[in-house]
Amino acid sequence: MSKRLTAVLIAFGILFVIAIAVISSIAGSYNKLVALNENINNSWAQVQNVMQRRADLIPNLVNTVKGYAKHEKEVFEHIADARAKLAGATTPKDKFAANDQLDSAISRLLMVVENYPQLKANQQFNRLMDELAGTENRIAVERRRYNEAVMAYNVAVKSFPTNIVAGFMGYTPKEVYFKATKNAQKVPTVKF
Repeated sequence: MSKRLTAVLIAFGILFVIAIAVISSIAGSYNKLVALNENINNSWAQVQNVMQRRADLIPNLVNTVKGYAKHEKEVFEHIADARAKLAGATTPKDKFAANDQLDSAISRLLMVVENYPQLKANQQFNRLMDELAGTENRIAVERRRYNEAVMAYNVAVKSFPTNIVAGFMGYTPKEVYFKATKNAQKVPTVKF
């Protein structure tokens, strides 16, 4: 074999190895983006799952409170409206807004409960409140997991060299994070 043929074969071999390395890197980056995007979808599904659990508990809680607080009609209407908006929301942004409205309505319901001490002694009410508190904790955990999934995805999409693959494949950063509402900044007042 001539030296020229050997040099050409070595050059092709080197190019082949480089091409395999580049293709492997691109495939790895793409697979990472797919996995991170699916993690966001899974996290969002879990947020929706626990929000639905809360929405399912609320009518029972409202009916229990209604028996004691018949004249608090406005509070119950706000809860029903907020629950309906949450059920009808289709985008994460709409769900965030509807969820904030539901949080506000639940806060007003809890203020009504403060005015009815005999209601607090009711076993069914206490059980529902415990379920609701547990659900609120689950929602907080799932929101945190969702935000972590979005953050991990965004870091990957913006990091080199994955950002090149992301741009080519149409993956863009997600802008939707759960954030605290304006009401969350206020210190709650507890009265005994």
